[in-house]
Amino acid sequence: MMDWLMGLLPWQQALVGTGFTYLMTAAGAGLVFLFRTLNRNVLSLMLGFASGVMIAASFWSLLDPAIVQAEQNGDIAWLVVAIGFGLGGLFLYAADKILPHIHFGSNHEEEGIPSHFKRTILLVFSITLHNIPEGLAVGVAFGAAASADDPRVAVFGAVALAIGVGIQNFPEGAAVSIPLQQEGLSREKAFFHGQASGLVEPIAGVLGALLVTQMTSILPYALAFAAGAMIYVVVEELIPEARISTEGHRHFGVFGTMLGFIVMMILDVALG
Repeated sequence: MMDWLMGLLPWQQALVGTGFTYLMTAAGAGLVFLFRTLNRNVLSLMLGFASGVMIAASFWSLLDPAIVQAEQNGDIAWLVVAIGFGLGGLFLYAADKILPHIHFGSNHEEEGIPSHFKRTILLVFSITLHNIPEGLAVGVAFGAAASADDPRVAVFGAVALAIGVGIQNFPEGAAVSIPLQQEGLSREKAFFHGQASGLVEPIAGVLGALLVTQMTSILPYALAFAAGAMIYVVVEELIPEARISTEGHRHFGVFGTMLGFIVMMILDVALG
């Protein structure tokens, strides 16, 4: 499998990796055919797990390689990474203020420019927006492998990131489709909208890989940018939502975050 993957171009590797993450989103959305509701504590555990994966991936798969690449380029590593990280957060903040959407979970507050879209579409927009940095992160990781000292090891690291993102996409898919079904959509339509929210990841992944392979000088900025965007999603939405549990059981989100961090750390250290 790895020999086949190594024979592909970076954008093709990114397409394979983000194709997997999309399929995991679709698999999670498919839970709507099995469950009518999602227990609040289970959802908190799942969202906490997703948060832990993204936090760990932001450092081991993105920020650490960005620092190494910046040093190899002869740049001031801490400054390059700080700029890229900050821009990633600002990009998501601006998108939050512009793109009409509503948060999934308990907070259905509308954000972005006023629109007349249905609530179901606004919910899908929310998850789609937050899937952009995940797809970008995987794509940039595969693109970075092309210029690494040991491309095979770097591709292993990108694969680990894709696996981690895919794992955390599973609960996100369910967090979209099941609430949509509760709001009156048929299970088929709820599944369709849930899986559609993950389609942006292959697009962002391929674009990210093409960008960094054509403009290698921006690679450390791009890695840090993806990390900043992912951390923004975690802090702005996932962790606050994961902290909402049945009264007296607020630790579900915390334990989920710790478990997700451990799993992603093991994946990255073992494969990368």
